[in-house]
Amino acid sequence: MKNNIALIGFMGAGKTVTGQALARLLKLEFVDTDDMIEARAGMSVAEIFAGKGEEAFRELEKEAVRQACSRQNTVIACGGGVALRPENIAALKESAMVIYLEARPEAILERVGGSRATRPLLDADDPAAVVAALLRERAPLYQKAADIVIDTTGLTAGAVAEKIISELGRHESFNLQKQHTG
Repeated sequence: MKNNIALIGFMGAGKTVTGQALARLLKLEFVDTDDMIEARAGMSVAEIFAGKGEEAFRELEKEAVRQACSRQNTVIACGGGVALRPENIAALKESAMVIYLEARPEAILERVGGSRATRPLLDADDPAAVVAALLRERAPLYQKAADIVIDTTGLTAGAVAEKIISELGRHESFNLQKQHTG
């Protein structure tokens, strides 16, 4: 029986804020794999990308996912590139219901548009083109990995969390009743 919830999706889809709201509502622990990576590396995601490169970051991400999946009763907010490595998705699917939070490109840009310093992949002349290209590459991976898909466009984190709780109640492979005490 799975008792973790993993949130995947593109940057700006709301994985962290929704994950925090969901963890509060269900009285679960919350972890963010990017926070785990930063703590382990002693530097920000942007600094890791700049100083060590994306491949080094992806290796740290793989370890963070493995550690997060070893937990119980936890909401796991994953970085946007987690689906690029099949071993990450395999680990998530073993311990968690995987929920793809999707958002339209314009919503993503609105949410993260001013975040070039902390979003290394958006440090480009045309962030909209980068978002469109990365979404074309990643959306099929997110879709394939997901047990549940929720469009977050135009919704608050609380509303998305409520939709997730409703959807989780329909999945027999997830033990929602055990954790939900309120």
